[in-house]
Amino acid sequence: MAEALKSPLPRTRSSAFADYAPTYGAAAALILLILGNIAFTPNFADIDNFRNILVQVTPTMVVAVGMTFVIATGGIDLSVGSLMAIASAVAAVCLEYGAFPAILAGLAVVSLIGAFSGWLISTFKIQPIIVTLAMLIAGRGIAQVISNGGQLIPFSNESFEFLGKGSLLNFLPMPIFVMTLIVGLAIFVLRSTIFGRYVIAVGGNENAARLSGISVRGTKIAIYALSGLLAGIAGLIYTARLGASDASQVGVNIELDAIAATVVGGTALSGGRATIIGTVIGALIMVIITTSFVMNDIKYPYSLVIKAAIILFVVYLQRSKSR
Repeated sequence: MAEALKSPLPRTRSSAFADYAPTYGAAAALILLILGNIAFTPNFADIDNFRNILVQVTPTMVVAVGMTFVIATGGIDLSVGSLMAIASAVAAVCLEYGAFPAILAGLAVVSLIGAFSGWLISTFKIQPIIVTLAMLIAGRGIAQVISNGGQLIPFSNESFEFLGKGSLLNFLPMPIFVMTLIVGLAIFVLRSTIFGRYVIAVGGNENAARLSGISVRGTKIAIYALSGLLAGIAGLIYTARLGASDASQVGVNIELDAIAATVVGGTALSGGRATIIGTVIGALIMVIITTSFVMNDIKYPYSLVIKAAIILFVVYLQRSKSR
């Protein structure tokens, strides 16, 4: 069984295309969305606007990468928005000790909380949606307690703010650089490492993975810790851009966009299949929908309706395919 993980059975071209068809469809939708906006949305094709879109999509995309790993194992993580708020609050109160200790503290706390969620899920066989929903509620409360009742914590620290406002060579915004680095590492891990194979194996057939010698519990704990870590990074980038920590607002509803980006990109909600490139495409679709509505003076709530419809449609397609 272990050898089967290392040397999967050969697949036909038609089966490979079927696996990646949702991603191809999402890519086609993204291209049409961009072309439509170039044609009908004033100033959409401006270089500065494209750069702004990439900066705006950074928190969602970073969180969605972690969500991709979670969903690939057949799980879900609703706590990511609250973990962003916790990382933001912890970093803000620790900035008096310096930017690096503050960043380290914020990421360590949310990684441990994520690992704790994974431990609860894998040890007590509790549904991931239940555990992470509890963490969503508790985490937001923890963040507000850390920030003294949810008060805004402004700060002035150039080293920390560089994470959200700085740029490399006065051209590439730091958030885009961090996002690109994380996406690249995620692609490498999922495609080229044993851990990536374990993730897919656990999501495809948990019992078979266990019988083949894979530590299902360890894999799930690591996956939810990774999700927490990436949520923390997204929270710190958002906080650095804002120049303040707002525990009641940081990360609100981002779990919805992250899940939407993941499933629209082609990662199966049932687990066993994942595509980081698809998640990138899905995240871009989500943010461009919002941007195009704003630039055309269409009320933001309408964009939420469109996103919900897209999610339902994609989930229906996945359900039809699995029958």
